[in-house]
Amino acid sequence: MEHRDYLDTAVERTTMSGHVGKSGATLERLVLADGRRVVVKRSSPGTDLLMALTGDSFGREYLMWSSGVLDLLPPSVGHAIVDGWQEGDVTVVVMRDLGDGVLTWEDRLSREQCRTLFGSVGSMYDGFLGRVPANLTPLPALVGLFTPDRVRPYVGGENPLPELVLRGWELFPTLVPNDVAEPVLRLLDRPAPLGDALLARPCTLVHGDLATVNLAFEKEGVTLLDWGMPAAAPAALDLARFLAGCASVVDATREELIEDFRELVPAGRDEPALRLALLAGLVWLGWNKALDAAEHEDPVIRTRERADLGWWVDEARRTFAAGLLPS
Repeated sequence: MEHRDYLDTAVERTTMSGHVGKSGATLERLVLADGRRVVVKRSSPGTDLLMALTGDSFGREYLMWSSGVLDLLPPSVGHAIVDGWQEGDVTVVVMRDLGDGVLTWEDRLSREQCRTLFGSVGSMYDGFLGRVPANLTPLPALVGLFTPDRVRPYVGGENPLPELVLRGWELFPTLVPNDVAEPVLRLLDRPAPLGDALLARPCTLVHGDLATVNLAFEKEGVTLLDWGMPAAAPAALDLARFLAGCASVVDATREELIEDFRELVPAGRDEPALRLALLAGLVWLGWNKALDAAEHEDPVIRTRERADLGWWVDEARRTFAAGLLPS
């Protein structure tokens, strides 16, 4: 049976129009004739903003699965992909339907759950340390994902994210002291030095978008979804992404999470890499912090995000003072 034939025999199909992804990929939930429940994801550079921003013309998530890389994950780290193929410039990925097991932005994590996550992905980092597969997301493209020059060509399209990114970076220097705002803005213009400094540290396979909405806790361990931006980088880059996007829904401080990561992830004990990764977190999502700190409709969230932005600014200042970037 051809790939698409068994999808055509589905007895129930539901478009997932309210899913949390912001890239532009489409998701559909299917019940197949044999009773299996799957989620079908379709993406292409013409409709998926993250594919376009990272120069992904073929579907890295599909390549990770079809090349067998995901089969090399340790037992504690799972993936949900069961099939995949190409339809012209559209990549189709079929996944197990994990249902309510997939976390949302409303779900809160305990410190113990985060420790479970770190222990699981730590096995992946250690296993791929020094032997990273090919055809991953170029690190400068990942670090500079939301730089103004990169997103500006997509303003005015169906996806509203580019406009939000530009507005956030416009607000950024009005909220951040010059000693940090100016070097961060320079990195937005030219992120390669930060990418090069990270690549100079011991590198492993990182997920590239480690966030609550991309994971599910199953009895075998942690299942990671959305492998569209895997990269060769220090393990701490995933930690920085997790802190930047998810600290507000975790019942632990950022310092506690960093302490737990150091304890549970041997590949994450590289202090210069941690410093650089935290700076990369600000270069990555500083626009979002500034936007929420200045203009979120909820005053409680505005106050929280101002404090959070202040933490990231302090960490960036320490990284700049450490002289870890090439002059």
